[in-house]
Amino acid sequence: MLKFSLGILLMVLPIFFPVIGHATPEQVWQESMRLAQTGQDKQAIALLKGAILQAGQPNVWTQRFDVAKRLLKLRYDAKLNSTYNTLIPKSDNQYDMLMQTWLAQHSIPEVEDSIMPGLLAAILPGTGHAWLGRWGDAGVAAMLVWPLLILTFWAARRDMGPVTVFFALITAWLWSGTVFSATSLAERGDFEIYYAWWQQMWAASGLPSRPW
Repeated sequence: MLKFSLGILLMVLPIFFPVIGHATPEQVWQESMRLAQTGQDKQAIALLKGAILQAGQPNVWTQRFDVAKRLLKLRYDAKLNSTYNTLIPKSDNQYDMLMQTWLAQHSIPEVEDSIMPGLLAAILPGTGHAWLGRWGDAGVAAMLVWPLLILTFWAARRDMGPVTVFFALITAWLWSGTVFSATSLAERGDFEIYYAWWQQMWAASGLPSRPW
C-alpha cells in the first residue's frame, strides 16, 4: 500500500510542480528559494519535498533540499502559529553537521508569552503596552479608553439610557482594540527575536542561498 501511494504521488507531482520533472536540481533549488523569498514558504516546502521524493537516492542535493525544507517549516510555523522551535540536526546530513556546533553555542531565544500583555490590557487599559516597555503606546491606549469609561459610568449614574449604551459600546470597542494591539505587538516582538536567530541558524548550515 505504501509503495502504491508513493508511486501515485510521484506520478502527480510533475503535474502540480512541473519544474520538478523537467528542471535540474539547481533550477529546483532556485525556484524554491524564489518562493521562500516572496513569503510562499508552504509552496517552497512542497516543492522541496517533491524534489526529494523524485530524486530517490540520497545525494548532496537531497541533503540540501531536506535541511532547507525543515528550516522553512520552522519559519512557517513561527509566522503562522507563533510556534518557536529549533532544528534537531541529523547525523547523516552534512549541512546539519555544520549547524551542530553553532546550535550548541546559540540556544533558541526565550520569547515572552503574549497572554500576559493581553491580560493586563484587558484588566487596565494601557498596562499591557507598559508591560512591553512601549510607554508611548500605553499612554495612547489609556487616553483612548479611560475618558470614555468615565463617561460611561457618569451616564449610567444619571440613568441616561441610550447615551450610556452608546458610551459603553464605544468604550468596549476601543478597549478590545487596545487588548488586540498589546497582544499583536507581543507576538510580533517575539517573532522578530526568533527570526533574527533563525536567520543565523540558516547561515550556519552553509546553504548557498538566503530565503529573505
